[in-house]
Amino acid sequence: MKDIIKGKAYVLGNDIDTDQIIPAQHLVYSLSDPEERKLYGKYALSSVPDSYAGLPKGYIRFVEEGMSESQFNIIIAGKNFGCGSSREHAPVALNIAGVEAVVAESYARIFYRNVVDGGFFIPFETADHLYKEVRTEDEIELNVRKGLLRDITSDKEYKLQPLGDVEGILRAGSIFEYAKQEGMLKR
Repeated sequence: MKDIIKGKAYVLGNDIDTDQIIPAQHLVYSLSDPEERKLYGKYALSSVPDSYAGLPKGYIRFVEEGMSESQFNIIIAGKNFGCGSSREHAPVALNIAGVEAVVAESYARIFYRNVVDGGFFIPFETADHLYKEVRTEDEIELNVRKGLLRDITSDKEYKLQPLGDVEGILRAGSIFEYAKQEGMLKR
């Protein structure tokens, strides 16, 4: 896990569900096949924008046509990010698309645990309504150790909630790697 993450923001609203993150029709690909695995990134956040609330106004594609990685590595969202079904593929799809961090007001519990357990990206929480302040394509810098988000484009800085106990798991790379490091599992 990096201590500093720089990149472009992709801004979403409240209640982004797992079917928006990776639509059900794209759950047929094998994660163990390298070419099929890329398709999870390609179809991440590919829902038709008019059919769901919370997607950016003046819709900007998360992953450009023909690509499997997004130009946006930081997602800013409102409350209840990852709600809906307990689809494990949702955080995997964002990871494959190149997401390094999501900053949301809150997360659906199962989604959050899936993110942390797999070490897919950093799930920061904020008390601020950042999705109303930050704009899609803003340049962002996250200081992971200090828990600070700096919007370089607007020159504003925001304090994020501490990662707490999950930071060790994220730094280890997954819950299983953390358990090994801590002597909870045999190597």
